Amino acid sequence: MSTDKKLLLDVRDLKVHFSIASKSAWPWAKPASLKAVDGVNVRLYEGETLGVVGESGCGKSTFARAIIGLVEATEGEVVWLGQDLTKMPSAQRRETRKEIQMIFQDPLASLNPRMTVGDIIAEPLETFYPELSKQQVKDSVKEMMTKVGLLPNVINRYPHEFSGGQCQRIGIARALILKPKMIICDEPVSALDVSIQAQVVNLLKELQKELGLSLVFIAHDLSVVKHISDRVLVMYLGNEVELGETDALFADPKHPYTRALMSAVPIPDPRLERAKTIQMLEGDLPSPISPPSGCVFRTRCPQASDMCAQQKPQLEGSDIHAARCLQVSI
Repeated sequence: MSTDKKLLLDVRDLKVHFSIASKSAWPWAKPASLKAVDGVNVRLYEGETLGVVGESGCGKSTFARAIIGLVEATEGEVVWLGQDLTKMPSAQRRETRKEIQMIFQDPLASLNPRMTVGDIIAEPLETFYPELSKQQVKDSVKEMMTKVGLLPNVINRYPHEFSGGQCQRIGIARALILKPKMIICDEPVSALDVSIQAQVVNLLKELQKELGLSLVFIAHDLSVVKHISDRVLVMYLGNEVELGETDALFADPKHPYTRALMSAVPIPDPRLERAKTIQMLEGDLPSPISPPSGCVFRTRCPQASDMCAQQKPQLEGSDIHAARCLQVSI
């Protein structure tokens, strides 16, 4: 990644562990620790999109919510423009929320059904800029609705009157109304039809170019991630297993888990689709309460050796492409 761009976010050894009450009959039994995120390091630069992929339960959403502060980090640092968000006083952190916004997975569930579209989009403005007049707020809301492809004359309608794609546009407008520097997109297209997914992804790309936004884009669909991302972070059981520039990672995935994910992506050409070999992962995802020793992927890895059970691999490589695996070299 070019260093001539401004560094916005620097996540250093981020861990999010949840305390789980013991099922033991003994009252003195210690609670278990669920390691949802277990040591992730990643950087995000101005105007860049970081794609985050992995199976359900790998810690993608918890990682995103820890960045914005919706869940508390157990260890590590979330450095935003040179300041650690995890150590900021609450009043100062509240101010930084103007610069970091979030778009959620379920478009309808993320909107208050008792509020009109205009009120939903205007709420952040009224919270952070109470000095604005009602007319100024209304004008800003209408301008933002136009930017995201909504007609301003629907400003007094309610969320249930809109389709899923339109509701997601409302969510995008709400996230953008404060003119943030970064938006975290937590699977923003997974609940939408394929044709609507493309519209929303293209809208995000256009807005990013126009407004100079940085994005953290979480998704299951690797083809969508490849289309929108500059770099990709692959997560497994709360760990980063591969990180690299999109072209380098998709051209030559190093980690066995990444290769398995890539092999499941459909190819538009029927002949190539029939000829490809899908690398099936055996077994279930281990519990984050008791992850495997050494490499967390070894219980499902076709290349695992005895060494993988004894030694936890480090992320090795360059800013262009790095992987966490004892069996590969970059």
